[in-house]
Amino acid sequence: MSVDPSVSVAPPAPADPLAGARQAAAVAARHAQEADAGRRLHPEVVEALDTAGFGAWLVPRRWGGVGGSYAGLTSAVATVGEECASAAWIASLLAYTGRFGGFLPTQGQAELWAEGPSTRVVSSLVSRDAVVRAEPGGWNLSGTWNYTSGIEYSQWAFVAATVQTGEGTHDRFFLVPRSAYRIEESWFTVGMRATGSHTLVLEGVSVPEHRSFPLSDLFQGRRATVDDDRSGLPLFAVNGLTFSAPVIGAARGALLHGGRNLAGGQNRRLAPSDAQRIAFARSAGEIDAAGLLLDRIAAGLDAADERAPQVVRGSRDASLAVDLSVRAVDQLFRAGGTRAQSEGDPLNRIWRDVNSAASHFVLQFEPAALGWAKEELAQH
Repeated sequence: MSVDPSVSVAPPAPADPLAGARQAAAVAARHAQEADAGRRLHPEVVEALDTAGFGAWLVPRRWGGVGGSYAGLTSAVATVGEECASAAWIASLLAYTGRFGGFLPTQGQAELWAEGPSTRVVSSLVSRDAVVRAEPGGWNLSGTWNYTSGIEYSQWAFVAATVQTGEGTHDRFFLVPRSAYRIEESWFTVGMRATGSHTLVLEGVSVPEHRSFPLSDLFQGRRATVDDDRSGLPLFAVNGLTFSAPVIGAARGALLHGGRNLAGGQNRRLAPSDAQRIAFARSAGEIDAAGLLLDRIAAGLDAADERAPQVVRGSRDASLAVDLSVRAVDQLFRAGGTRAQSEGDPLNRIWRDVNSAASHFVLQFEPAALGWAKEELAQH
């Protein structure tokens, strides 16, 4: 496979991350159609995400991290998503995967962020064939890990695998450098094409102990070091926000393009029908409602130094926000008629991206709803 991971080393975190997000969105907009057709982000888009500081957003301040809020990150990701859902997906994962490094022992953190806080880190939690052998000072890993979004431009990767010890088995996260893994092209999808979520392959790679930690630490929010930030929250407290923010951004982009299509400009002879106007209004309201749900999740996470985040409610709200967004985009797509179905129309791409992203297991409403309902009803 011919992959160019030679994007320059990421710069220090920016002084104004939200302004950087707007600039990254503009770059992503220029390359969105090309990225969809070519199934990978343009290097200029990756550099723009670096410059915006997404990778550094949740990195501990001791290593130069932004120390940004979840509300700000949600807004920044959605801003990029208005122009390119794939770019926003990578922006979000750069931020949220970057925080995983804070669970490593201090030596591992120092290695990961030796070249700066915006180091591009990717991850995969699932492997069906991973083999882990204990060796002096660490472990030896082999196997394949699917759906590793952003792997083409990664500098490090976290992979999960089960370890057998004398006390039984447990799952661990292992950090490996780009030189240790190869990429197999496996991401050929109808939407979210440019996320490059290909397969990561390890063949007998040694991983020292300081570049690993128990996966349960991530699930429970137990970090090796405590910093003056909120990046150490449990995985499932933030996971819904990670994957829903790009979808809400894309839905806002669909509303913008759908409105333009319906308005039609000076050359349009037929005014939109009342049914199209109603669909446009309903979509706008549903997208606004989805955004408010994400705002509440983010506000809860930002207050987590004072009280525990609402994990089950956050999962419910994130998945419901995505459902609302998908329905809104579906309505806009139908209201757009044959024009929206054209390969050159942005609504075509956005409709495919939103429906594809919504299939992610983290964003399924039914299990999130059941989890919330069980906890809520147990209090009555």
